[in-house]
Amino acid sequence: MTEARTPAQKTARRRKVQAVLAGGLVLGLGAAVTMANWNDSEFAEGLFGSASFNLEGSTDGEAYTDHDAVDEAAQLTFAADNMTPGQTVYAPFWVRLDADTTIDGSVEASDGIGVVASSGENAAHLSYEVLADPDSCDAAGAASGTSVASGADLSEGIGSTTSFDLSAGDGDAGTPVLLCFEVQASQDDFLQDDTTEVTWEVTATSVDNP
Repeated sequence: MTEARTPAQKTARRRKVQAVLAGGLVLGLGAAVTMANWNDSEFAEGLFGSASFNLEGSTDGEAYTDHDAVDEAAQLTFAADNMTPGQTVYAPFWVRLDADTTIDGSVEASDGIGVVASSGENAAHLSYEVLADPDSCDAAGAASGTSVASGADLSEGIGSTTSFDLSAGDGDAGTPVLLCFEVQASQDDFLQDDTTEVTWEVTATSVDNP
């Protein structure tokens, strides 16, 4: 048999139920606040292709190839088998950017042309000058070129004095630049019965695209 509740007991029970319901409402509000916010993203991708840059040379202005190591150096043709004191000899060498090159370049004044190897006693008694784009590479035409490098002797070292530009050919080889190598024997100290060998390096540097 259920015991009858007094009015005071009924009022206390109702307050407890209301308190539980109120607590449930508080919990419900808390759950709504912790829901994740919506988000959305955009993605962007970039592709970066490198340029091609290659210098090639020719001793006759027609047949070009790479000479990219000291032991693969192009053989310049000087009339220098029987030199005498004070004599000057000349040899042409053409340089250009090859057909695969996609960016312009330059031969810099600071480090573009220099002697990288030499031998023979007369290396100290032979001076040189390199002239760009002369009318011809001989006694008659060399002086019309622009002096881009020189050295008081054929010892190793950079001889560049003036920069010059090289243009890419947009699918074709670039416009060649004639370099005339002028070598002069000392009037006073040039030695007999000596063979001197020298190797120059021509270094082109790529130019940044705009």
